[in-house]
Amino acid sequence: MSNPQNRFFDDLAKLMQNAAGMADGARREVEDFFKARMERLLAGMDLVSREEFEAVREMAVKAREENERLSARIAVLETKLETKLGDKAQPSDPAIG
Repeated sequence: MSNPQNRFFDDLAKLMQNAAGMADGARREVEDFFKARMERLLAGMDLVSREEFEAVREMAVKAREENERLSARIAVLETKLETKLGDKAQPSDPAIG
C-alpha cells in the first residue's frame, strides 16, 4: 500500500504544476490582449514605418545636396554674368543690378 503522505505530496505537486500552467496561459493571454490593443492604437495614430521614414530622409538628403550643387552653380554663373555685364554695362541701365 502506498504511503498517504507521498500521495498528498504528489497531488500537491500536480496541483502546483497545473496552477503554473494556468498562470503561464493567463500571462500569454494578457500579453496578446495588450499587444493587440497597442497595435490598434498605433494604427489609429497614422504613424509612418521605419522604412518609409528612411526613404523620405534619403530623398531629403539628396534634395539638399542637389540644392547646394545648384546654388554653387548659380553663384558661378552670376559671377560670370556680372563680369560680362560689367565690361559692357552702363551705370544708368536699370536692367542691371
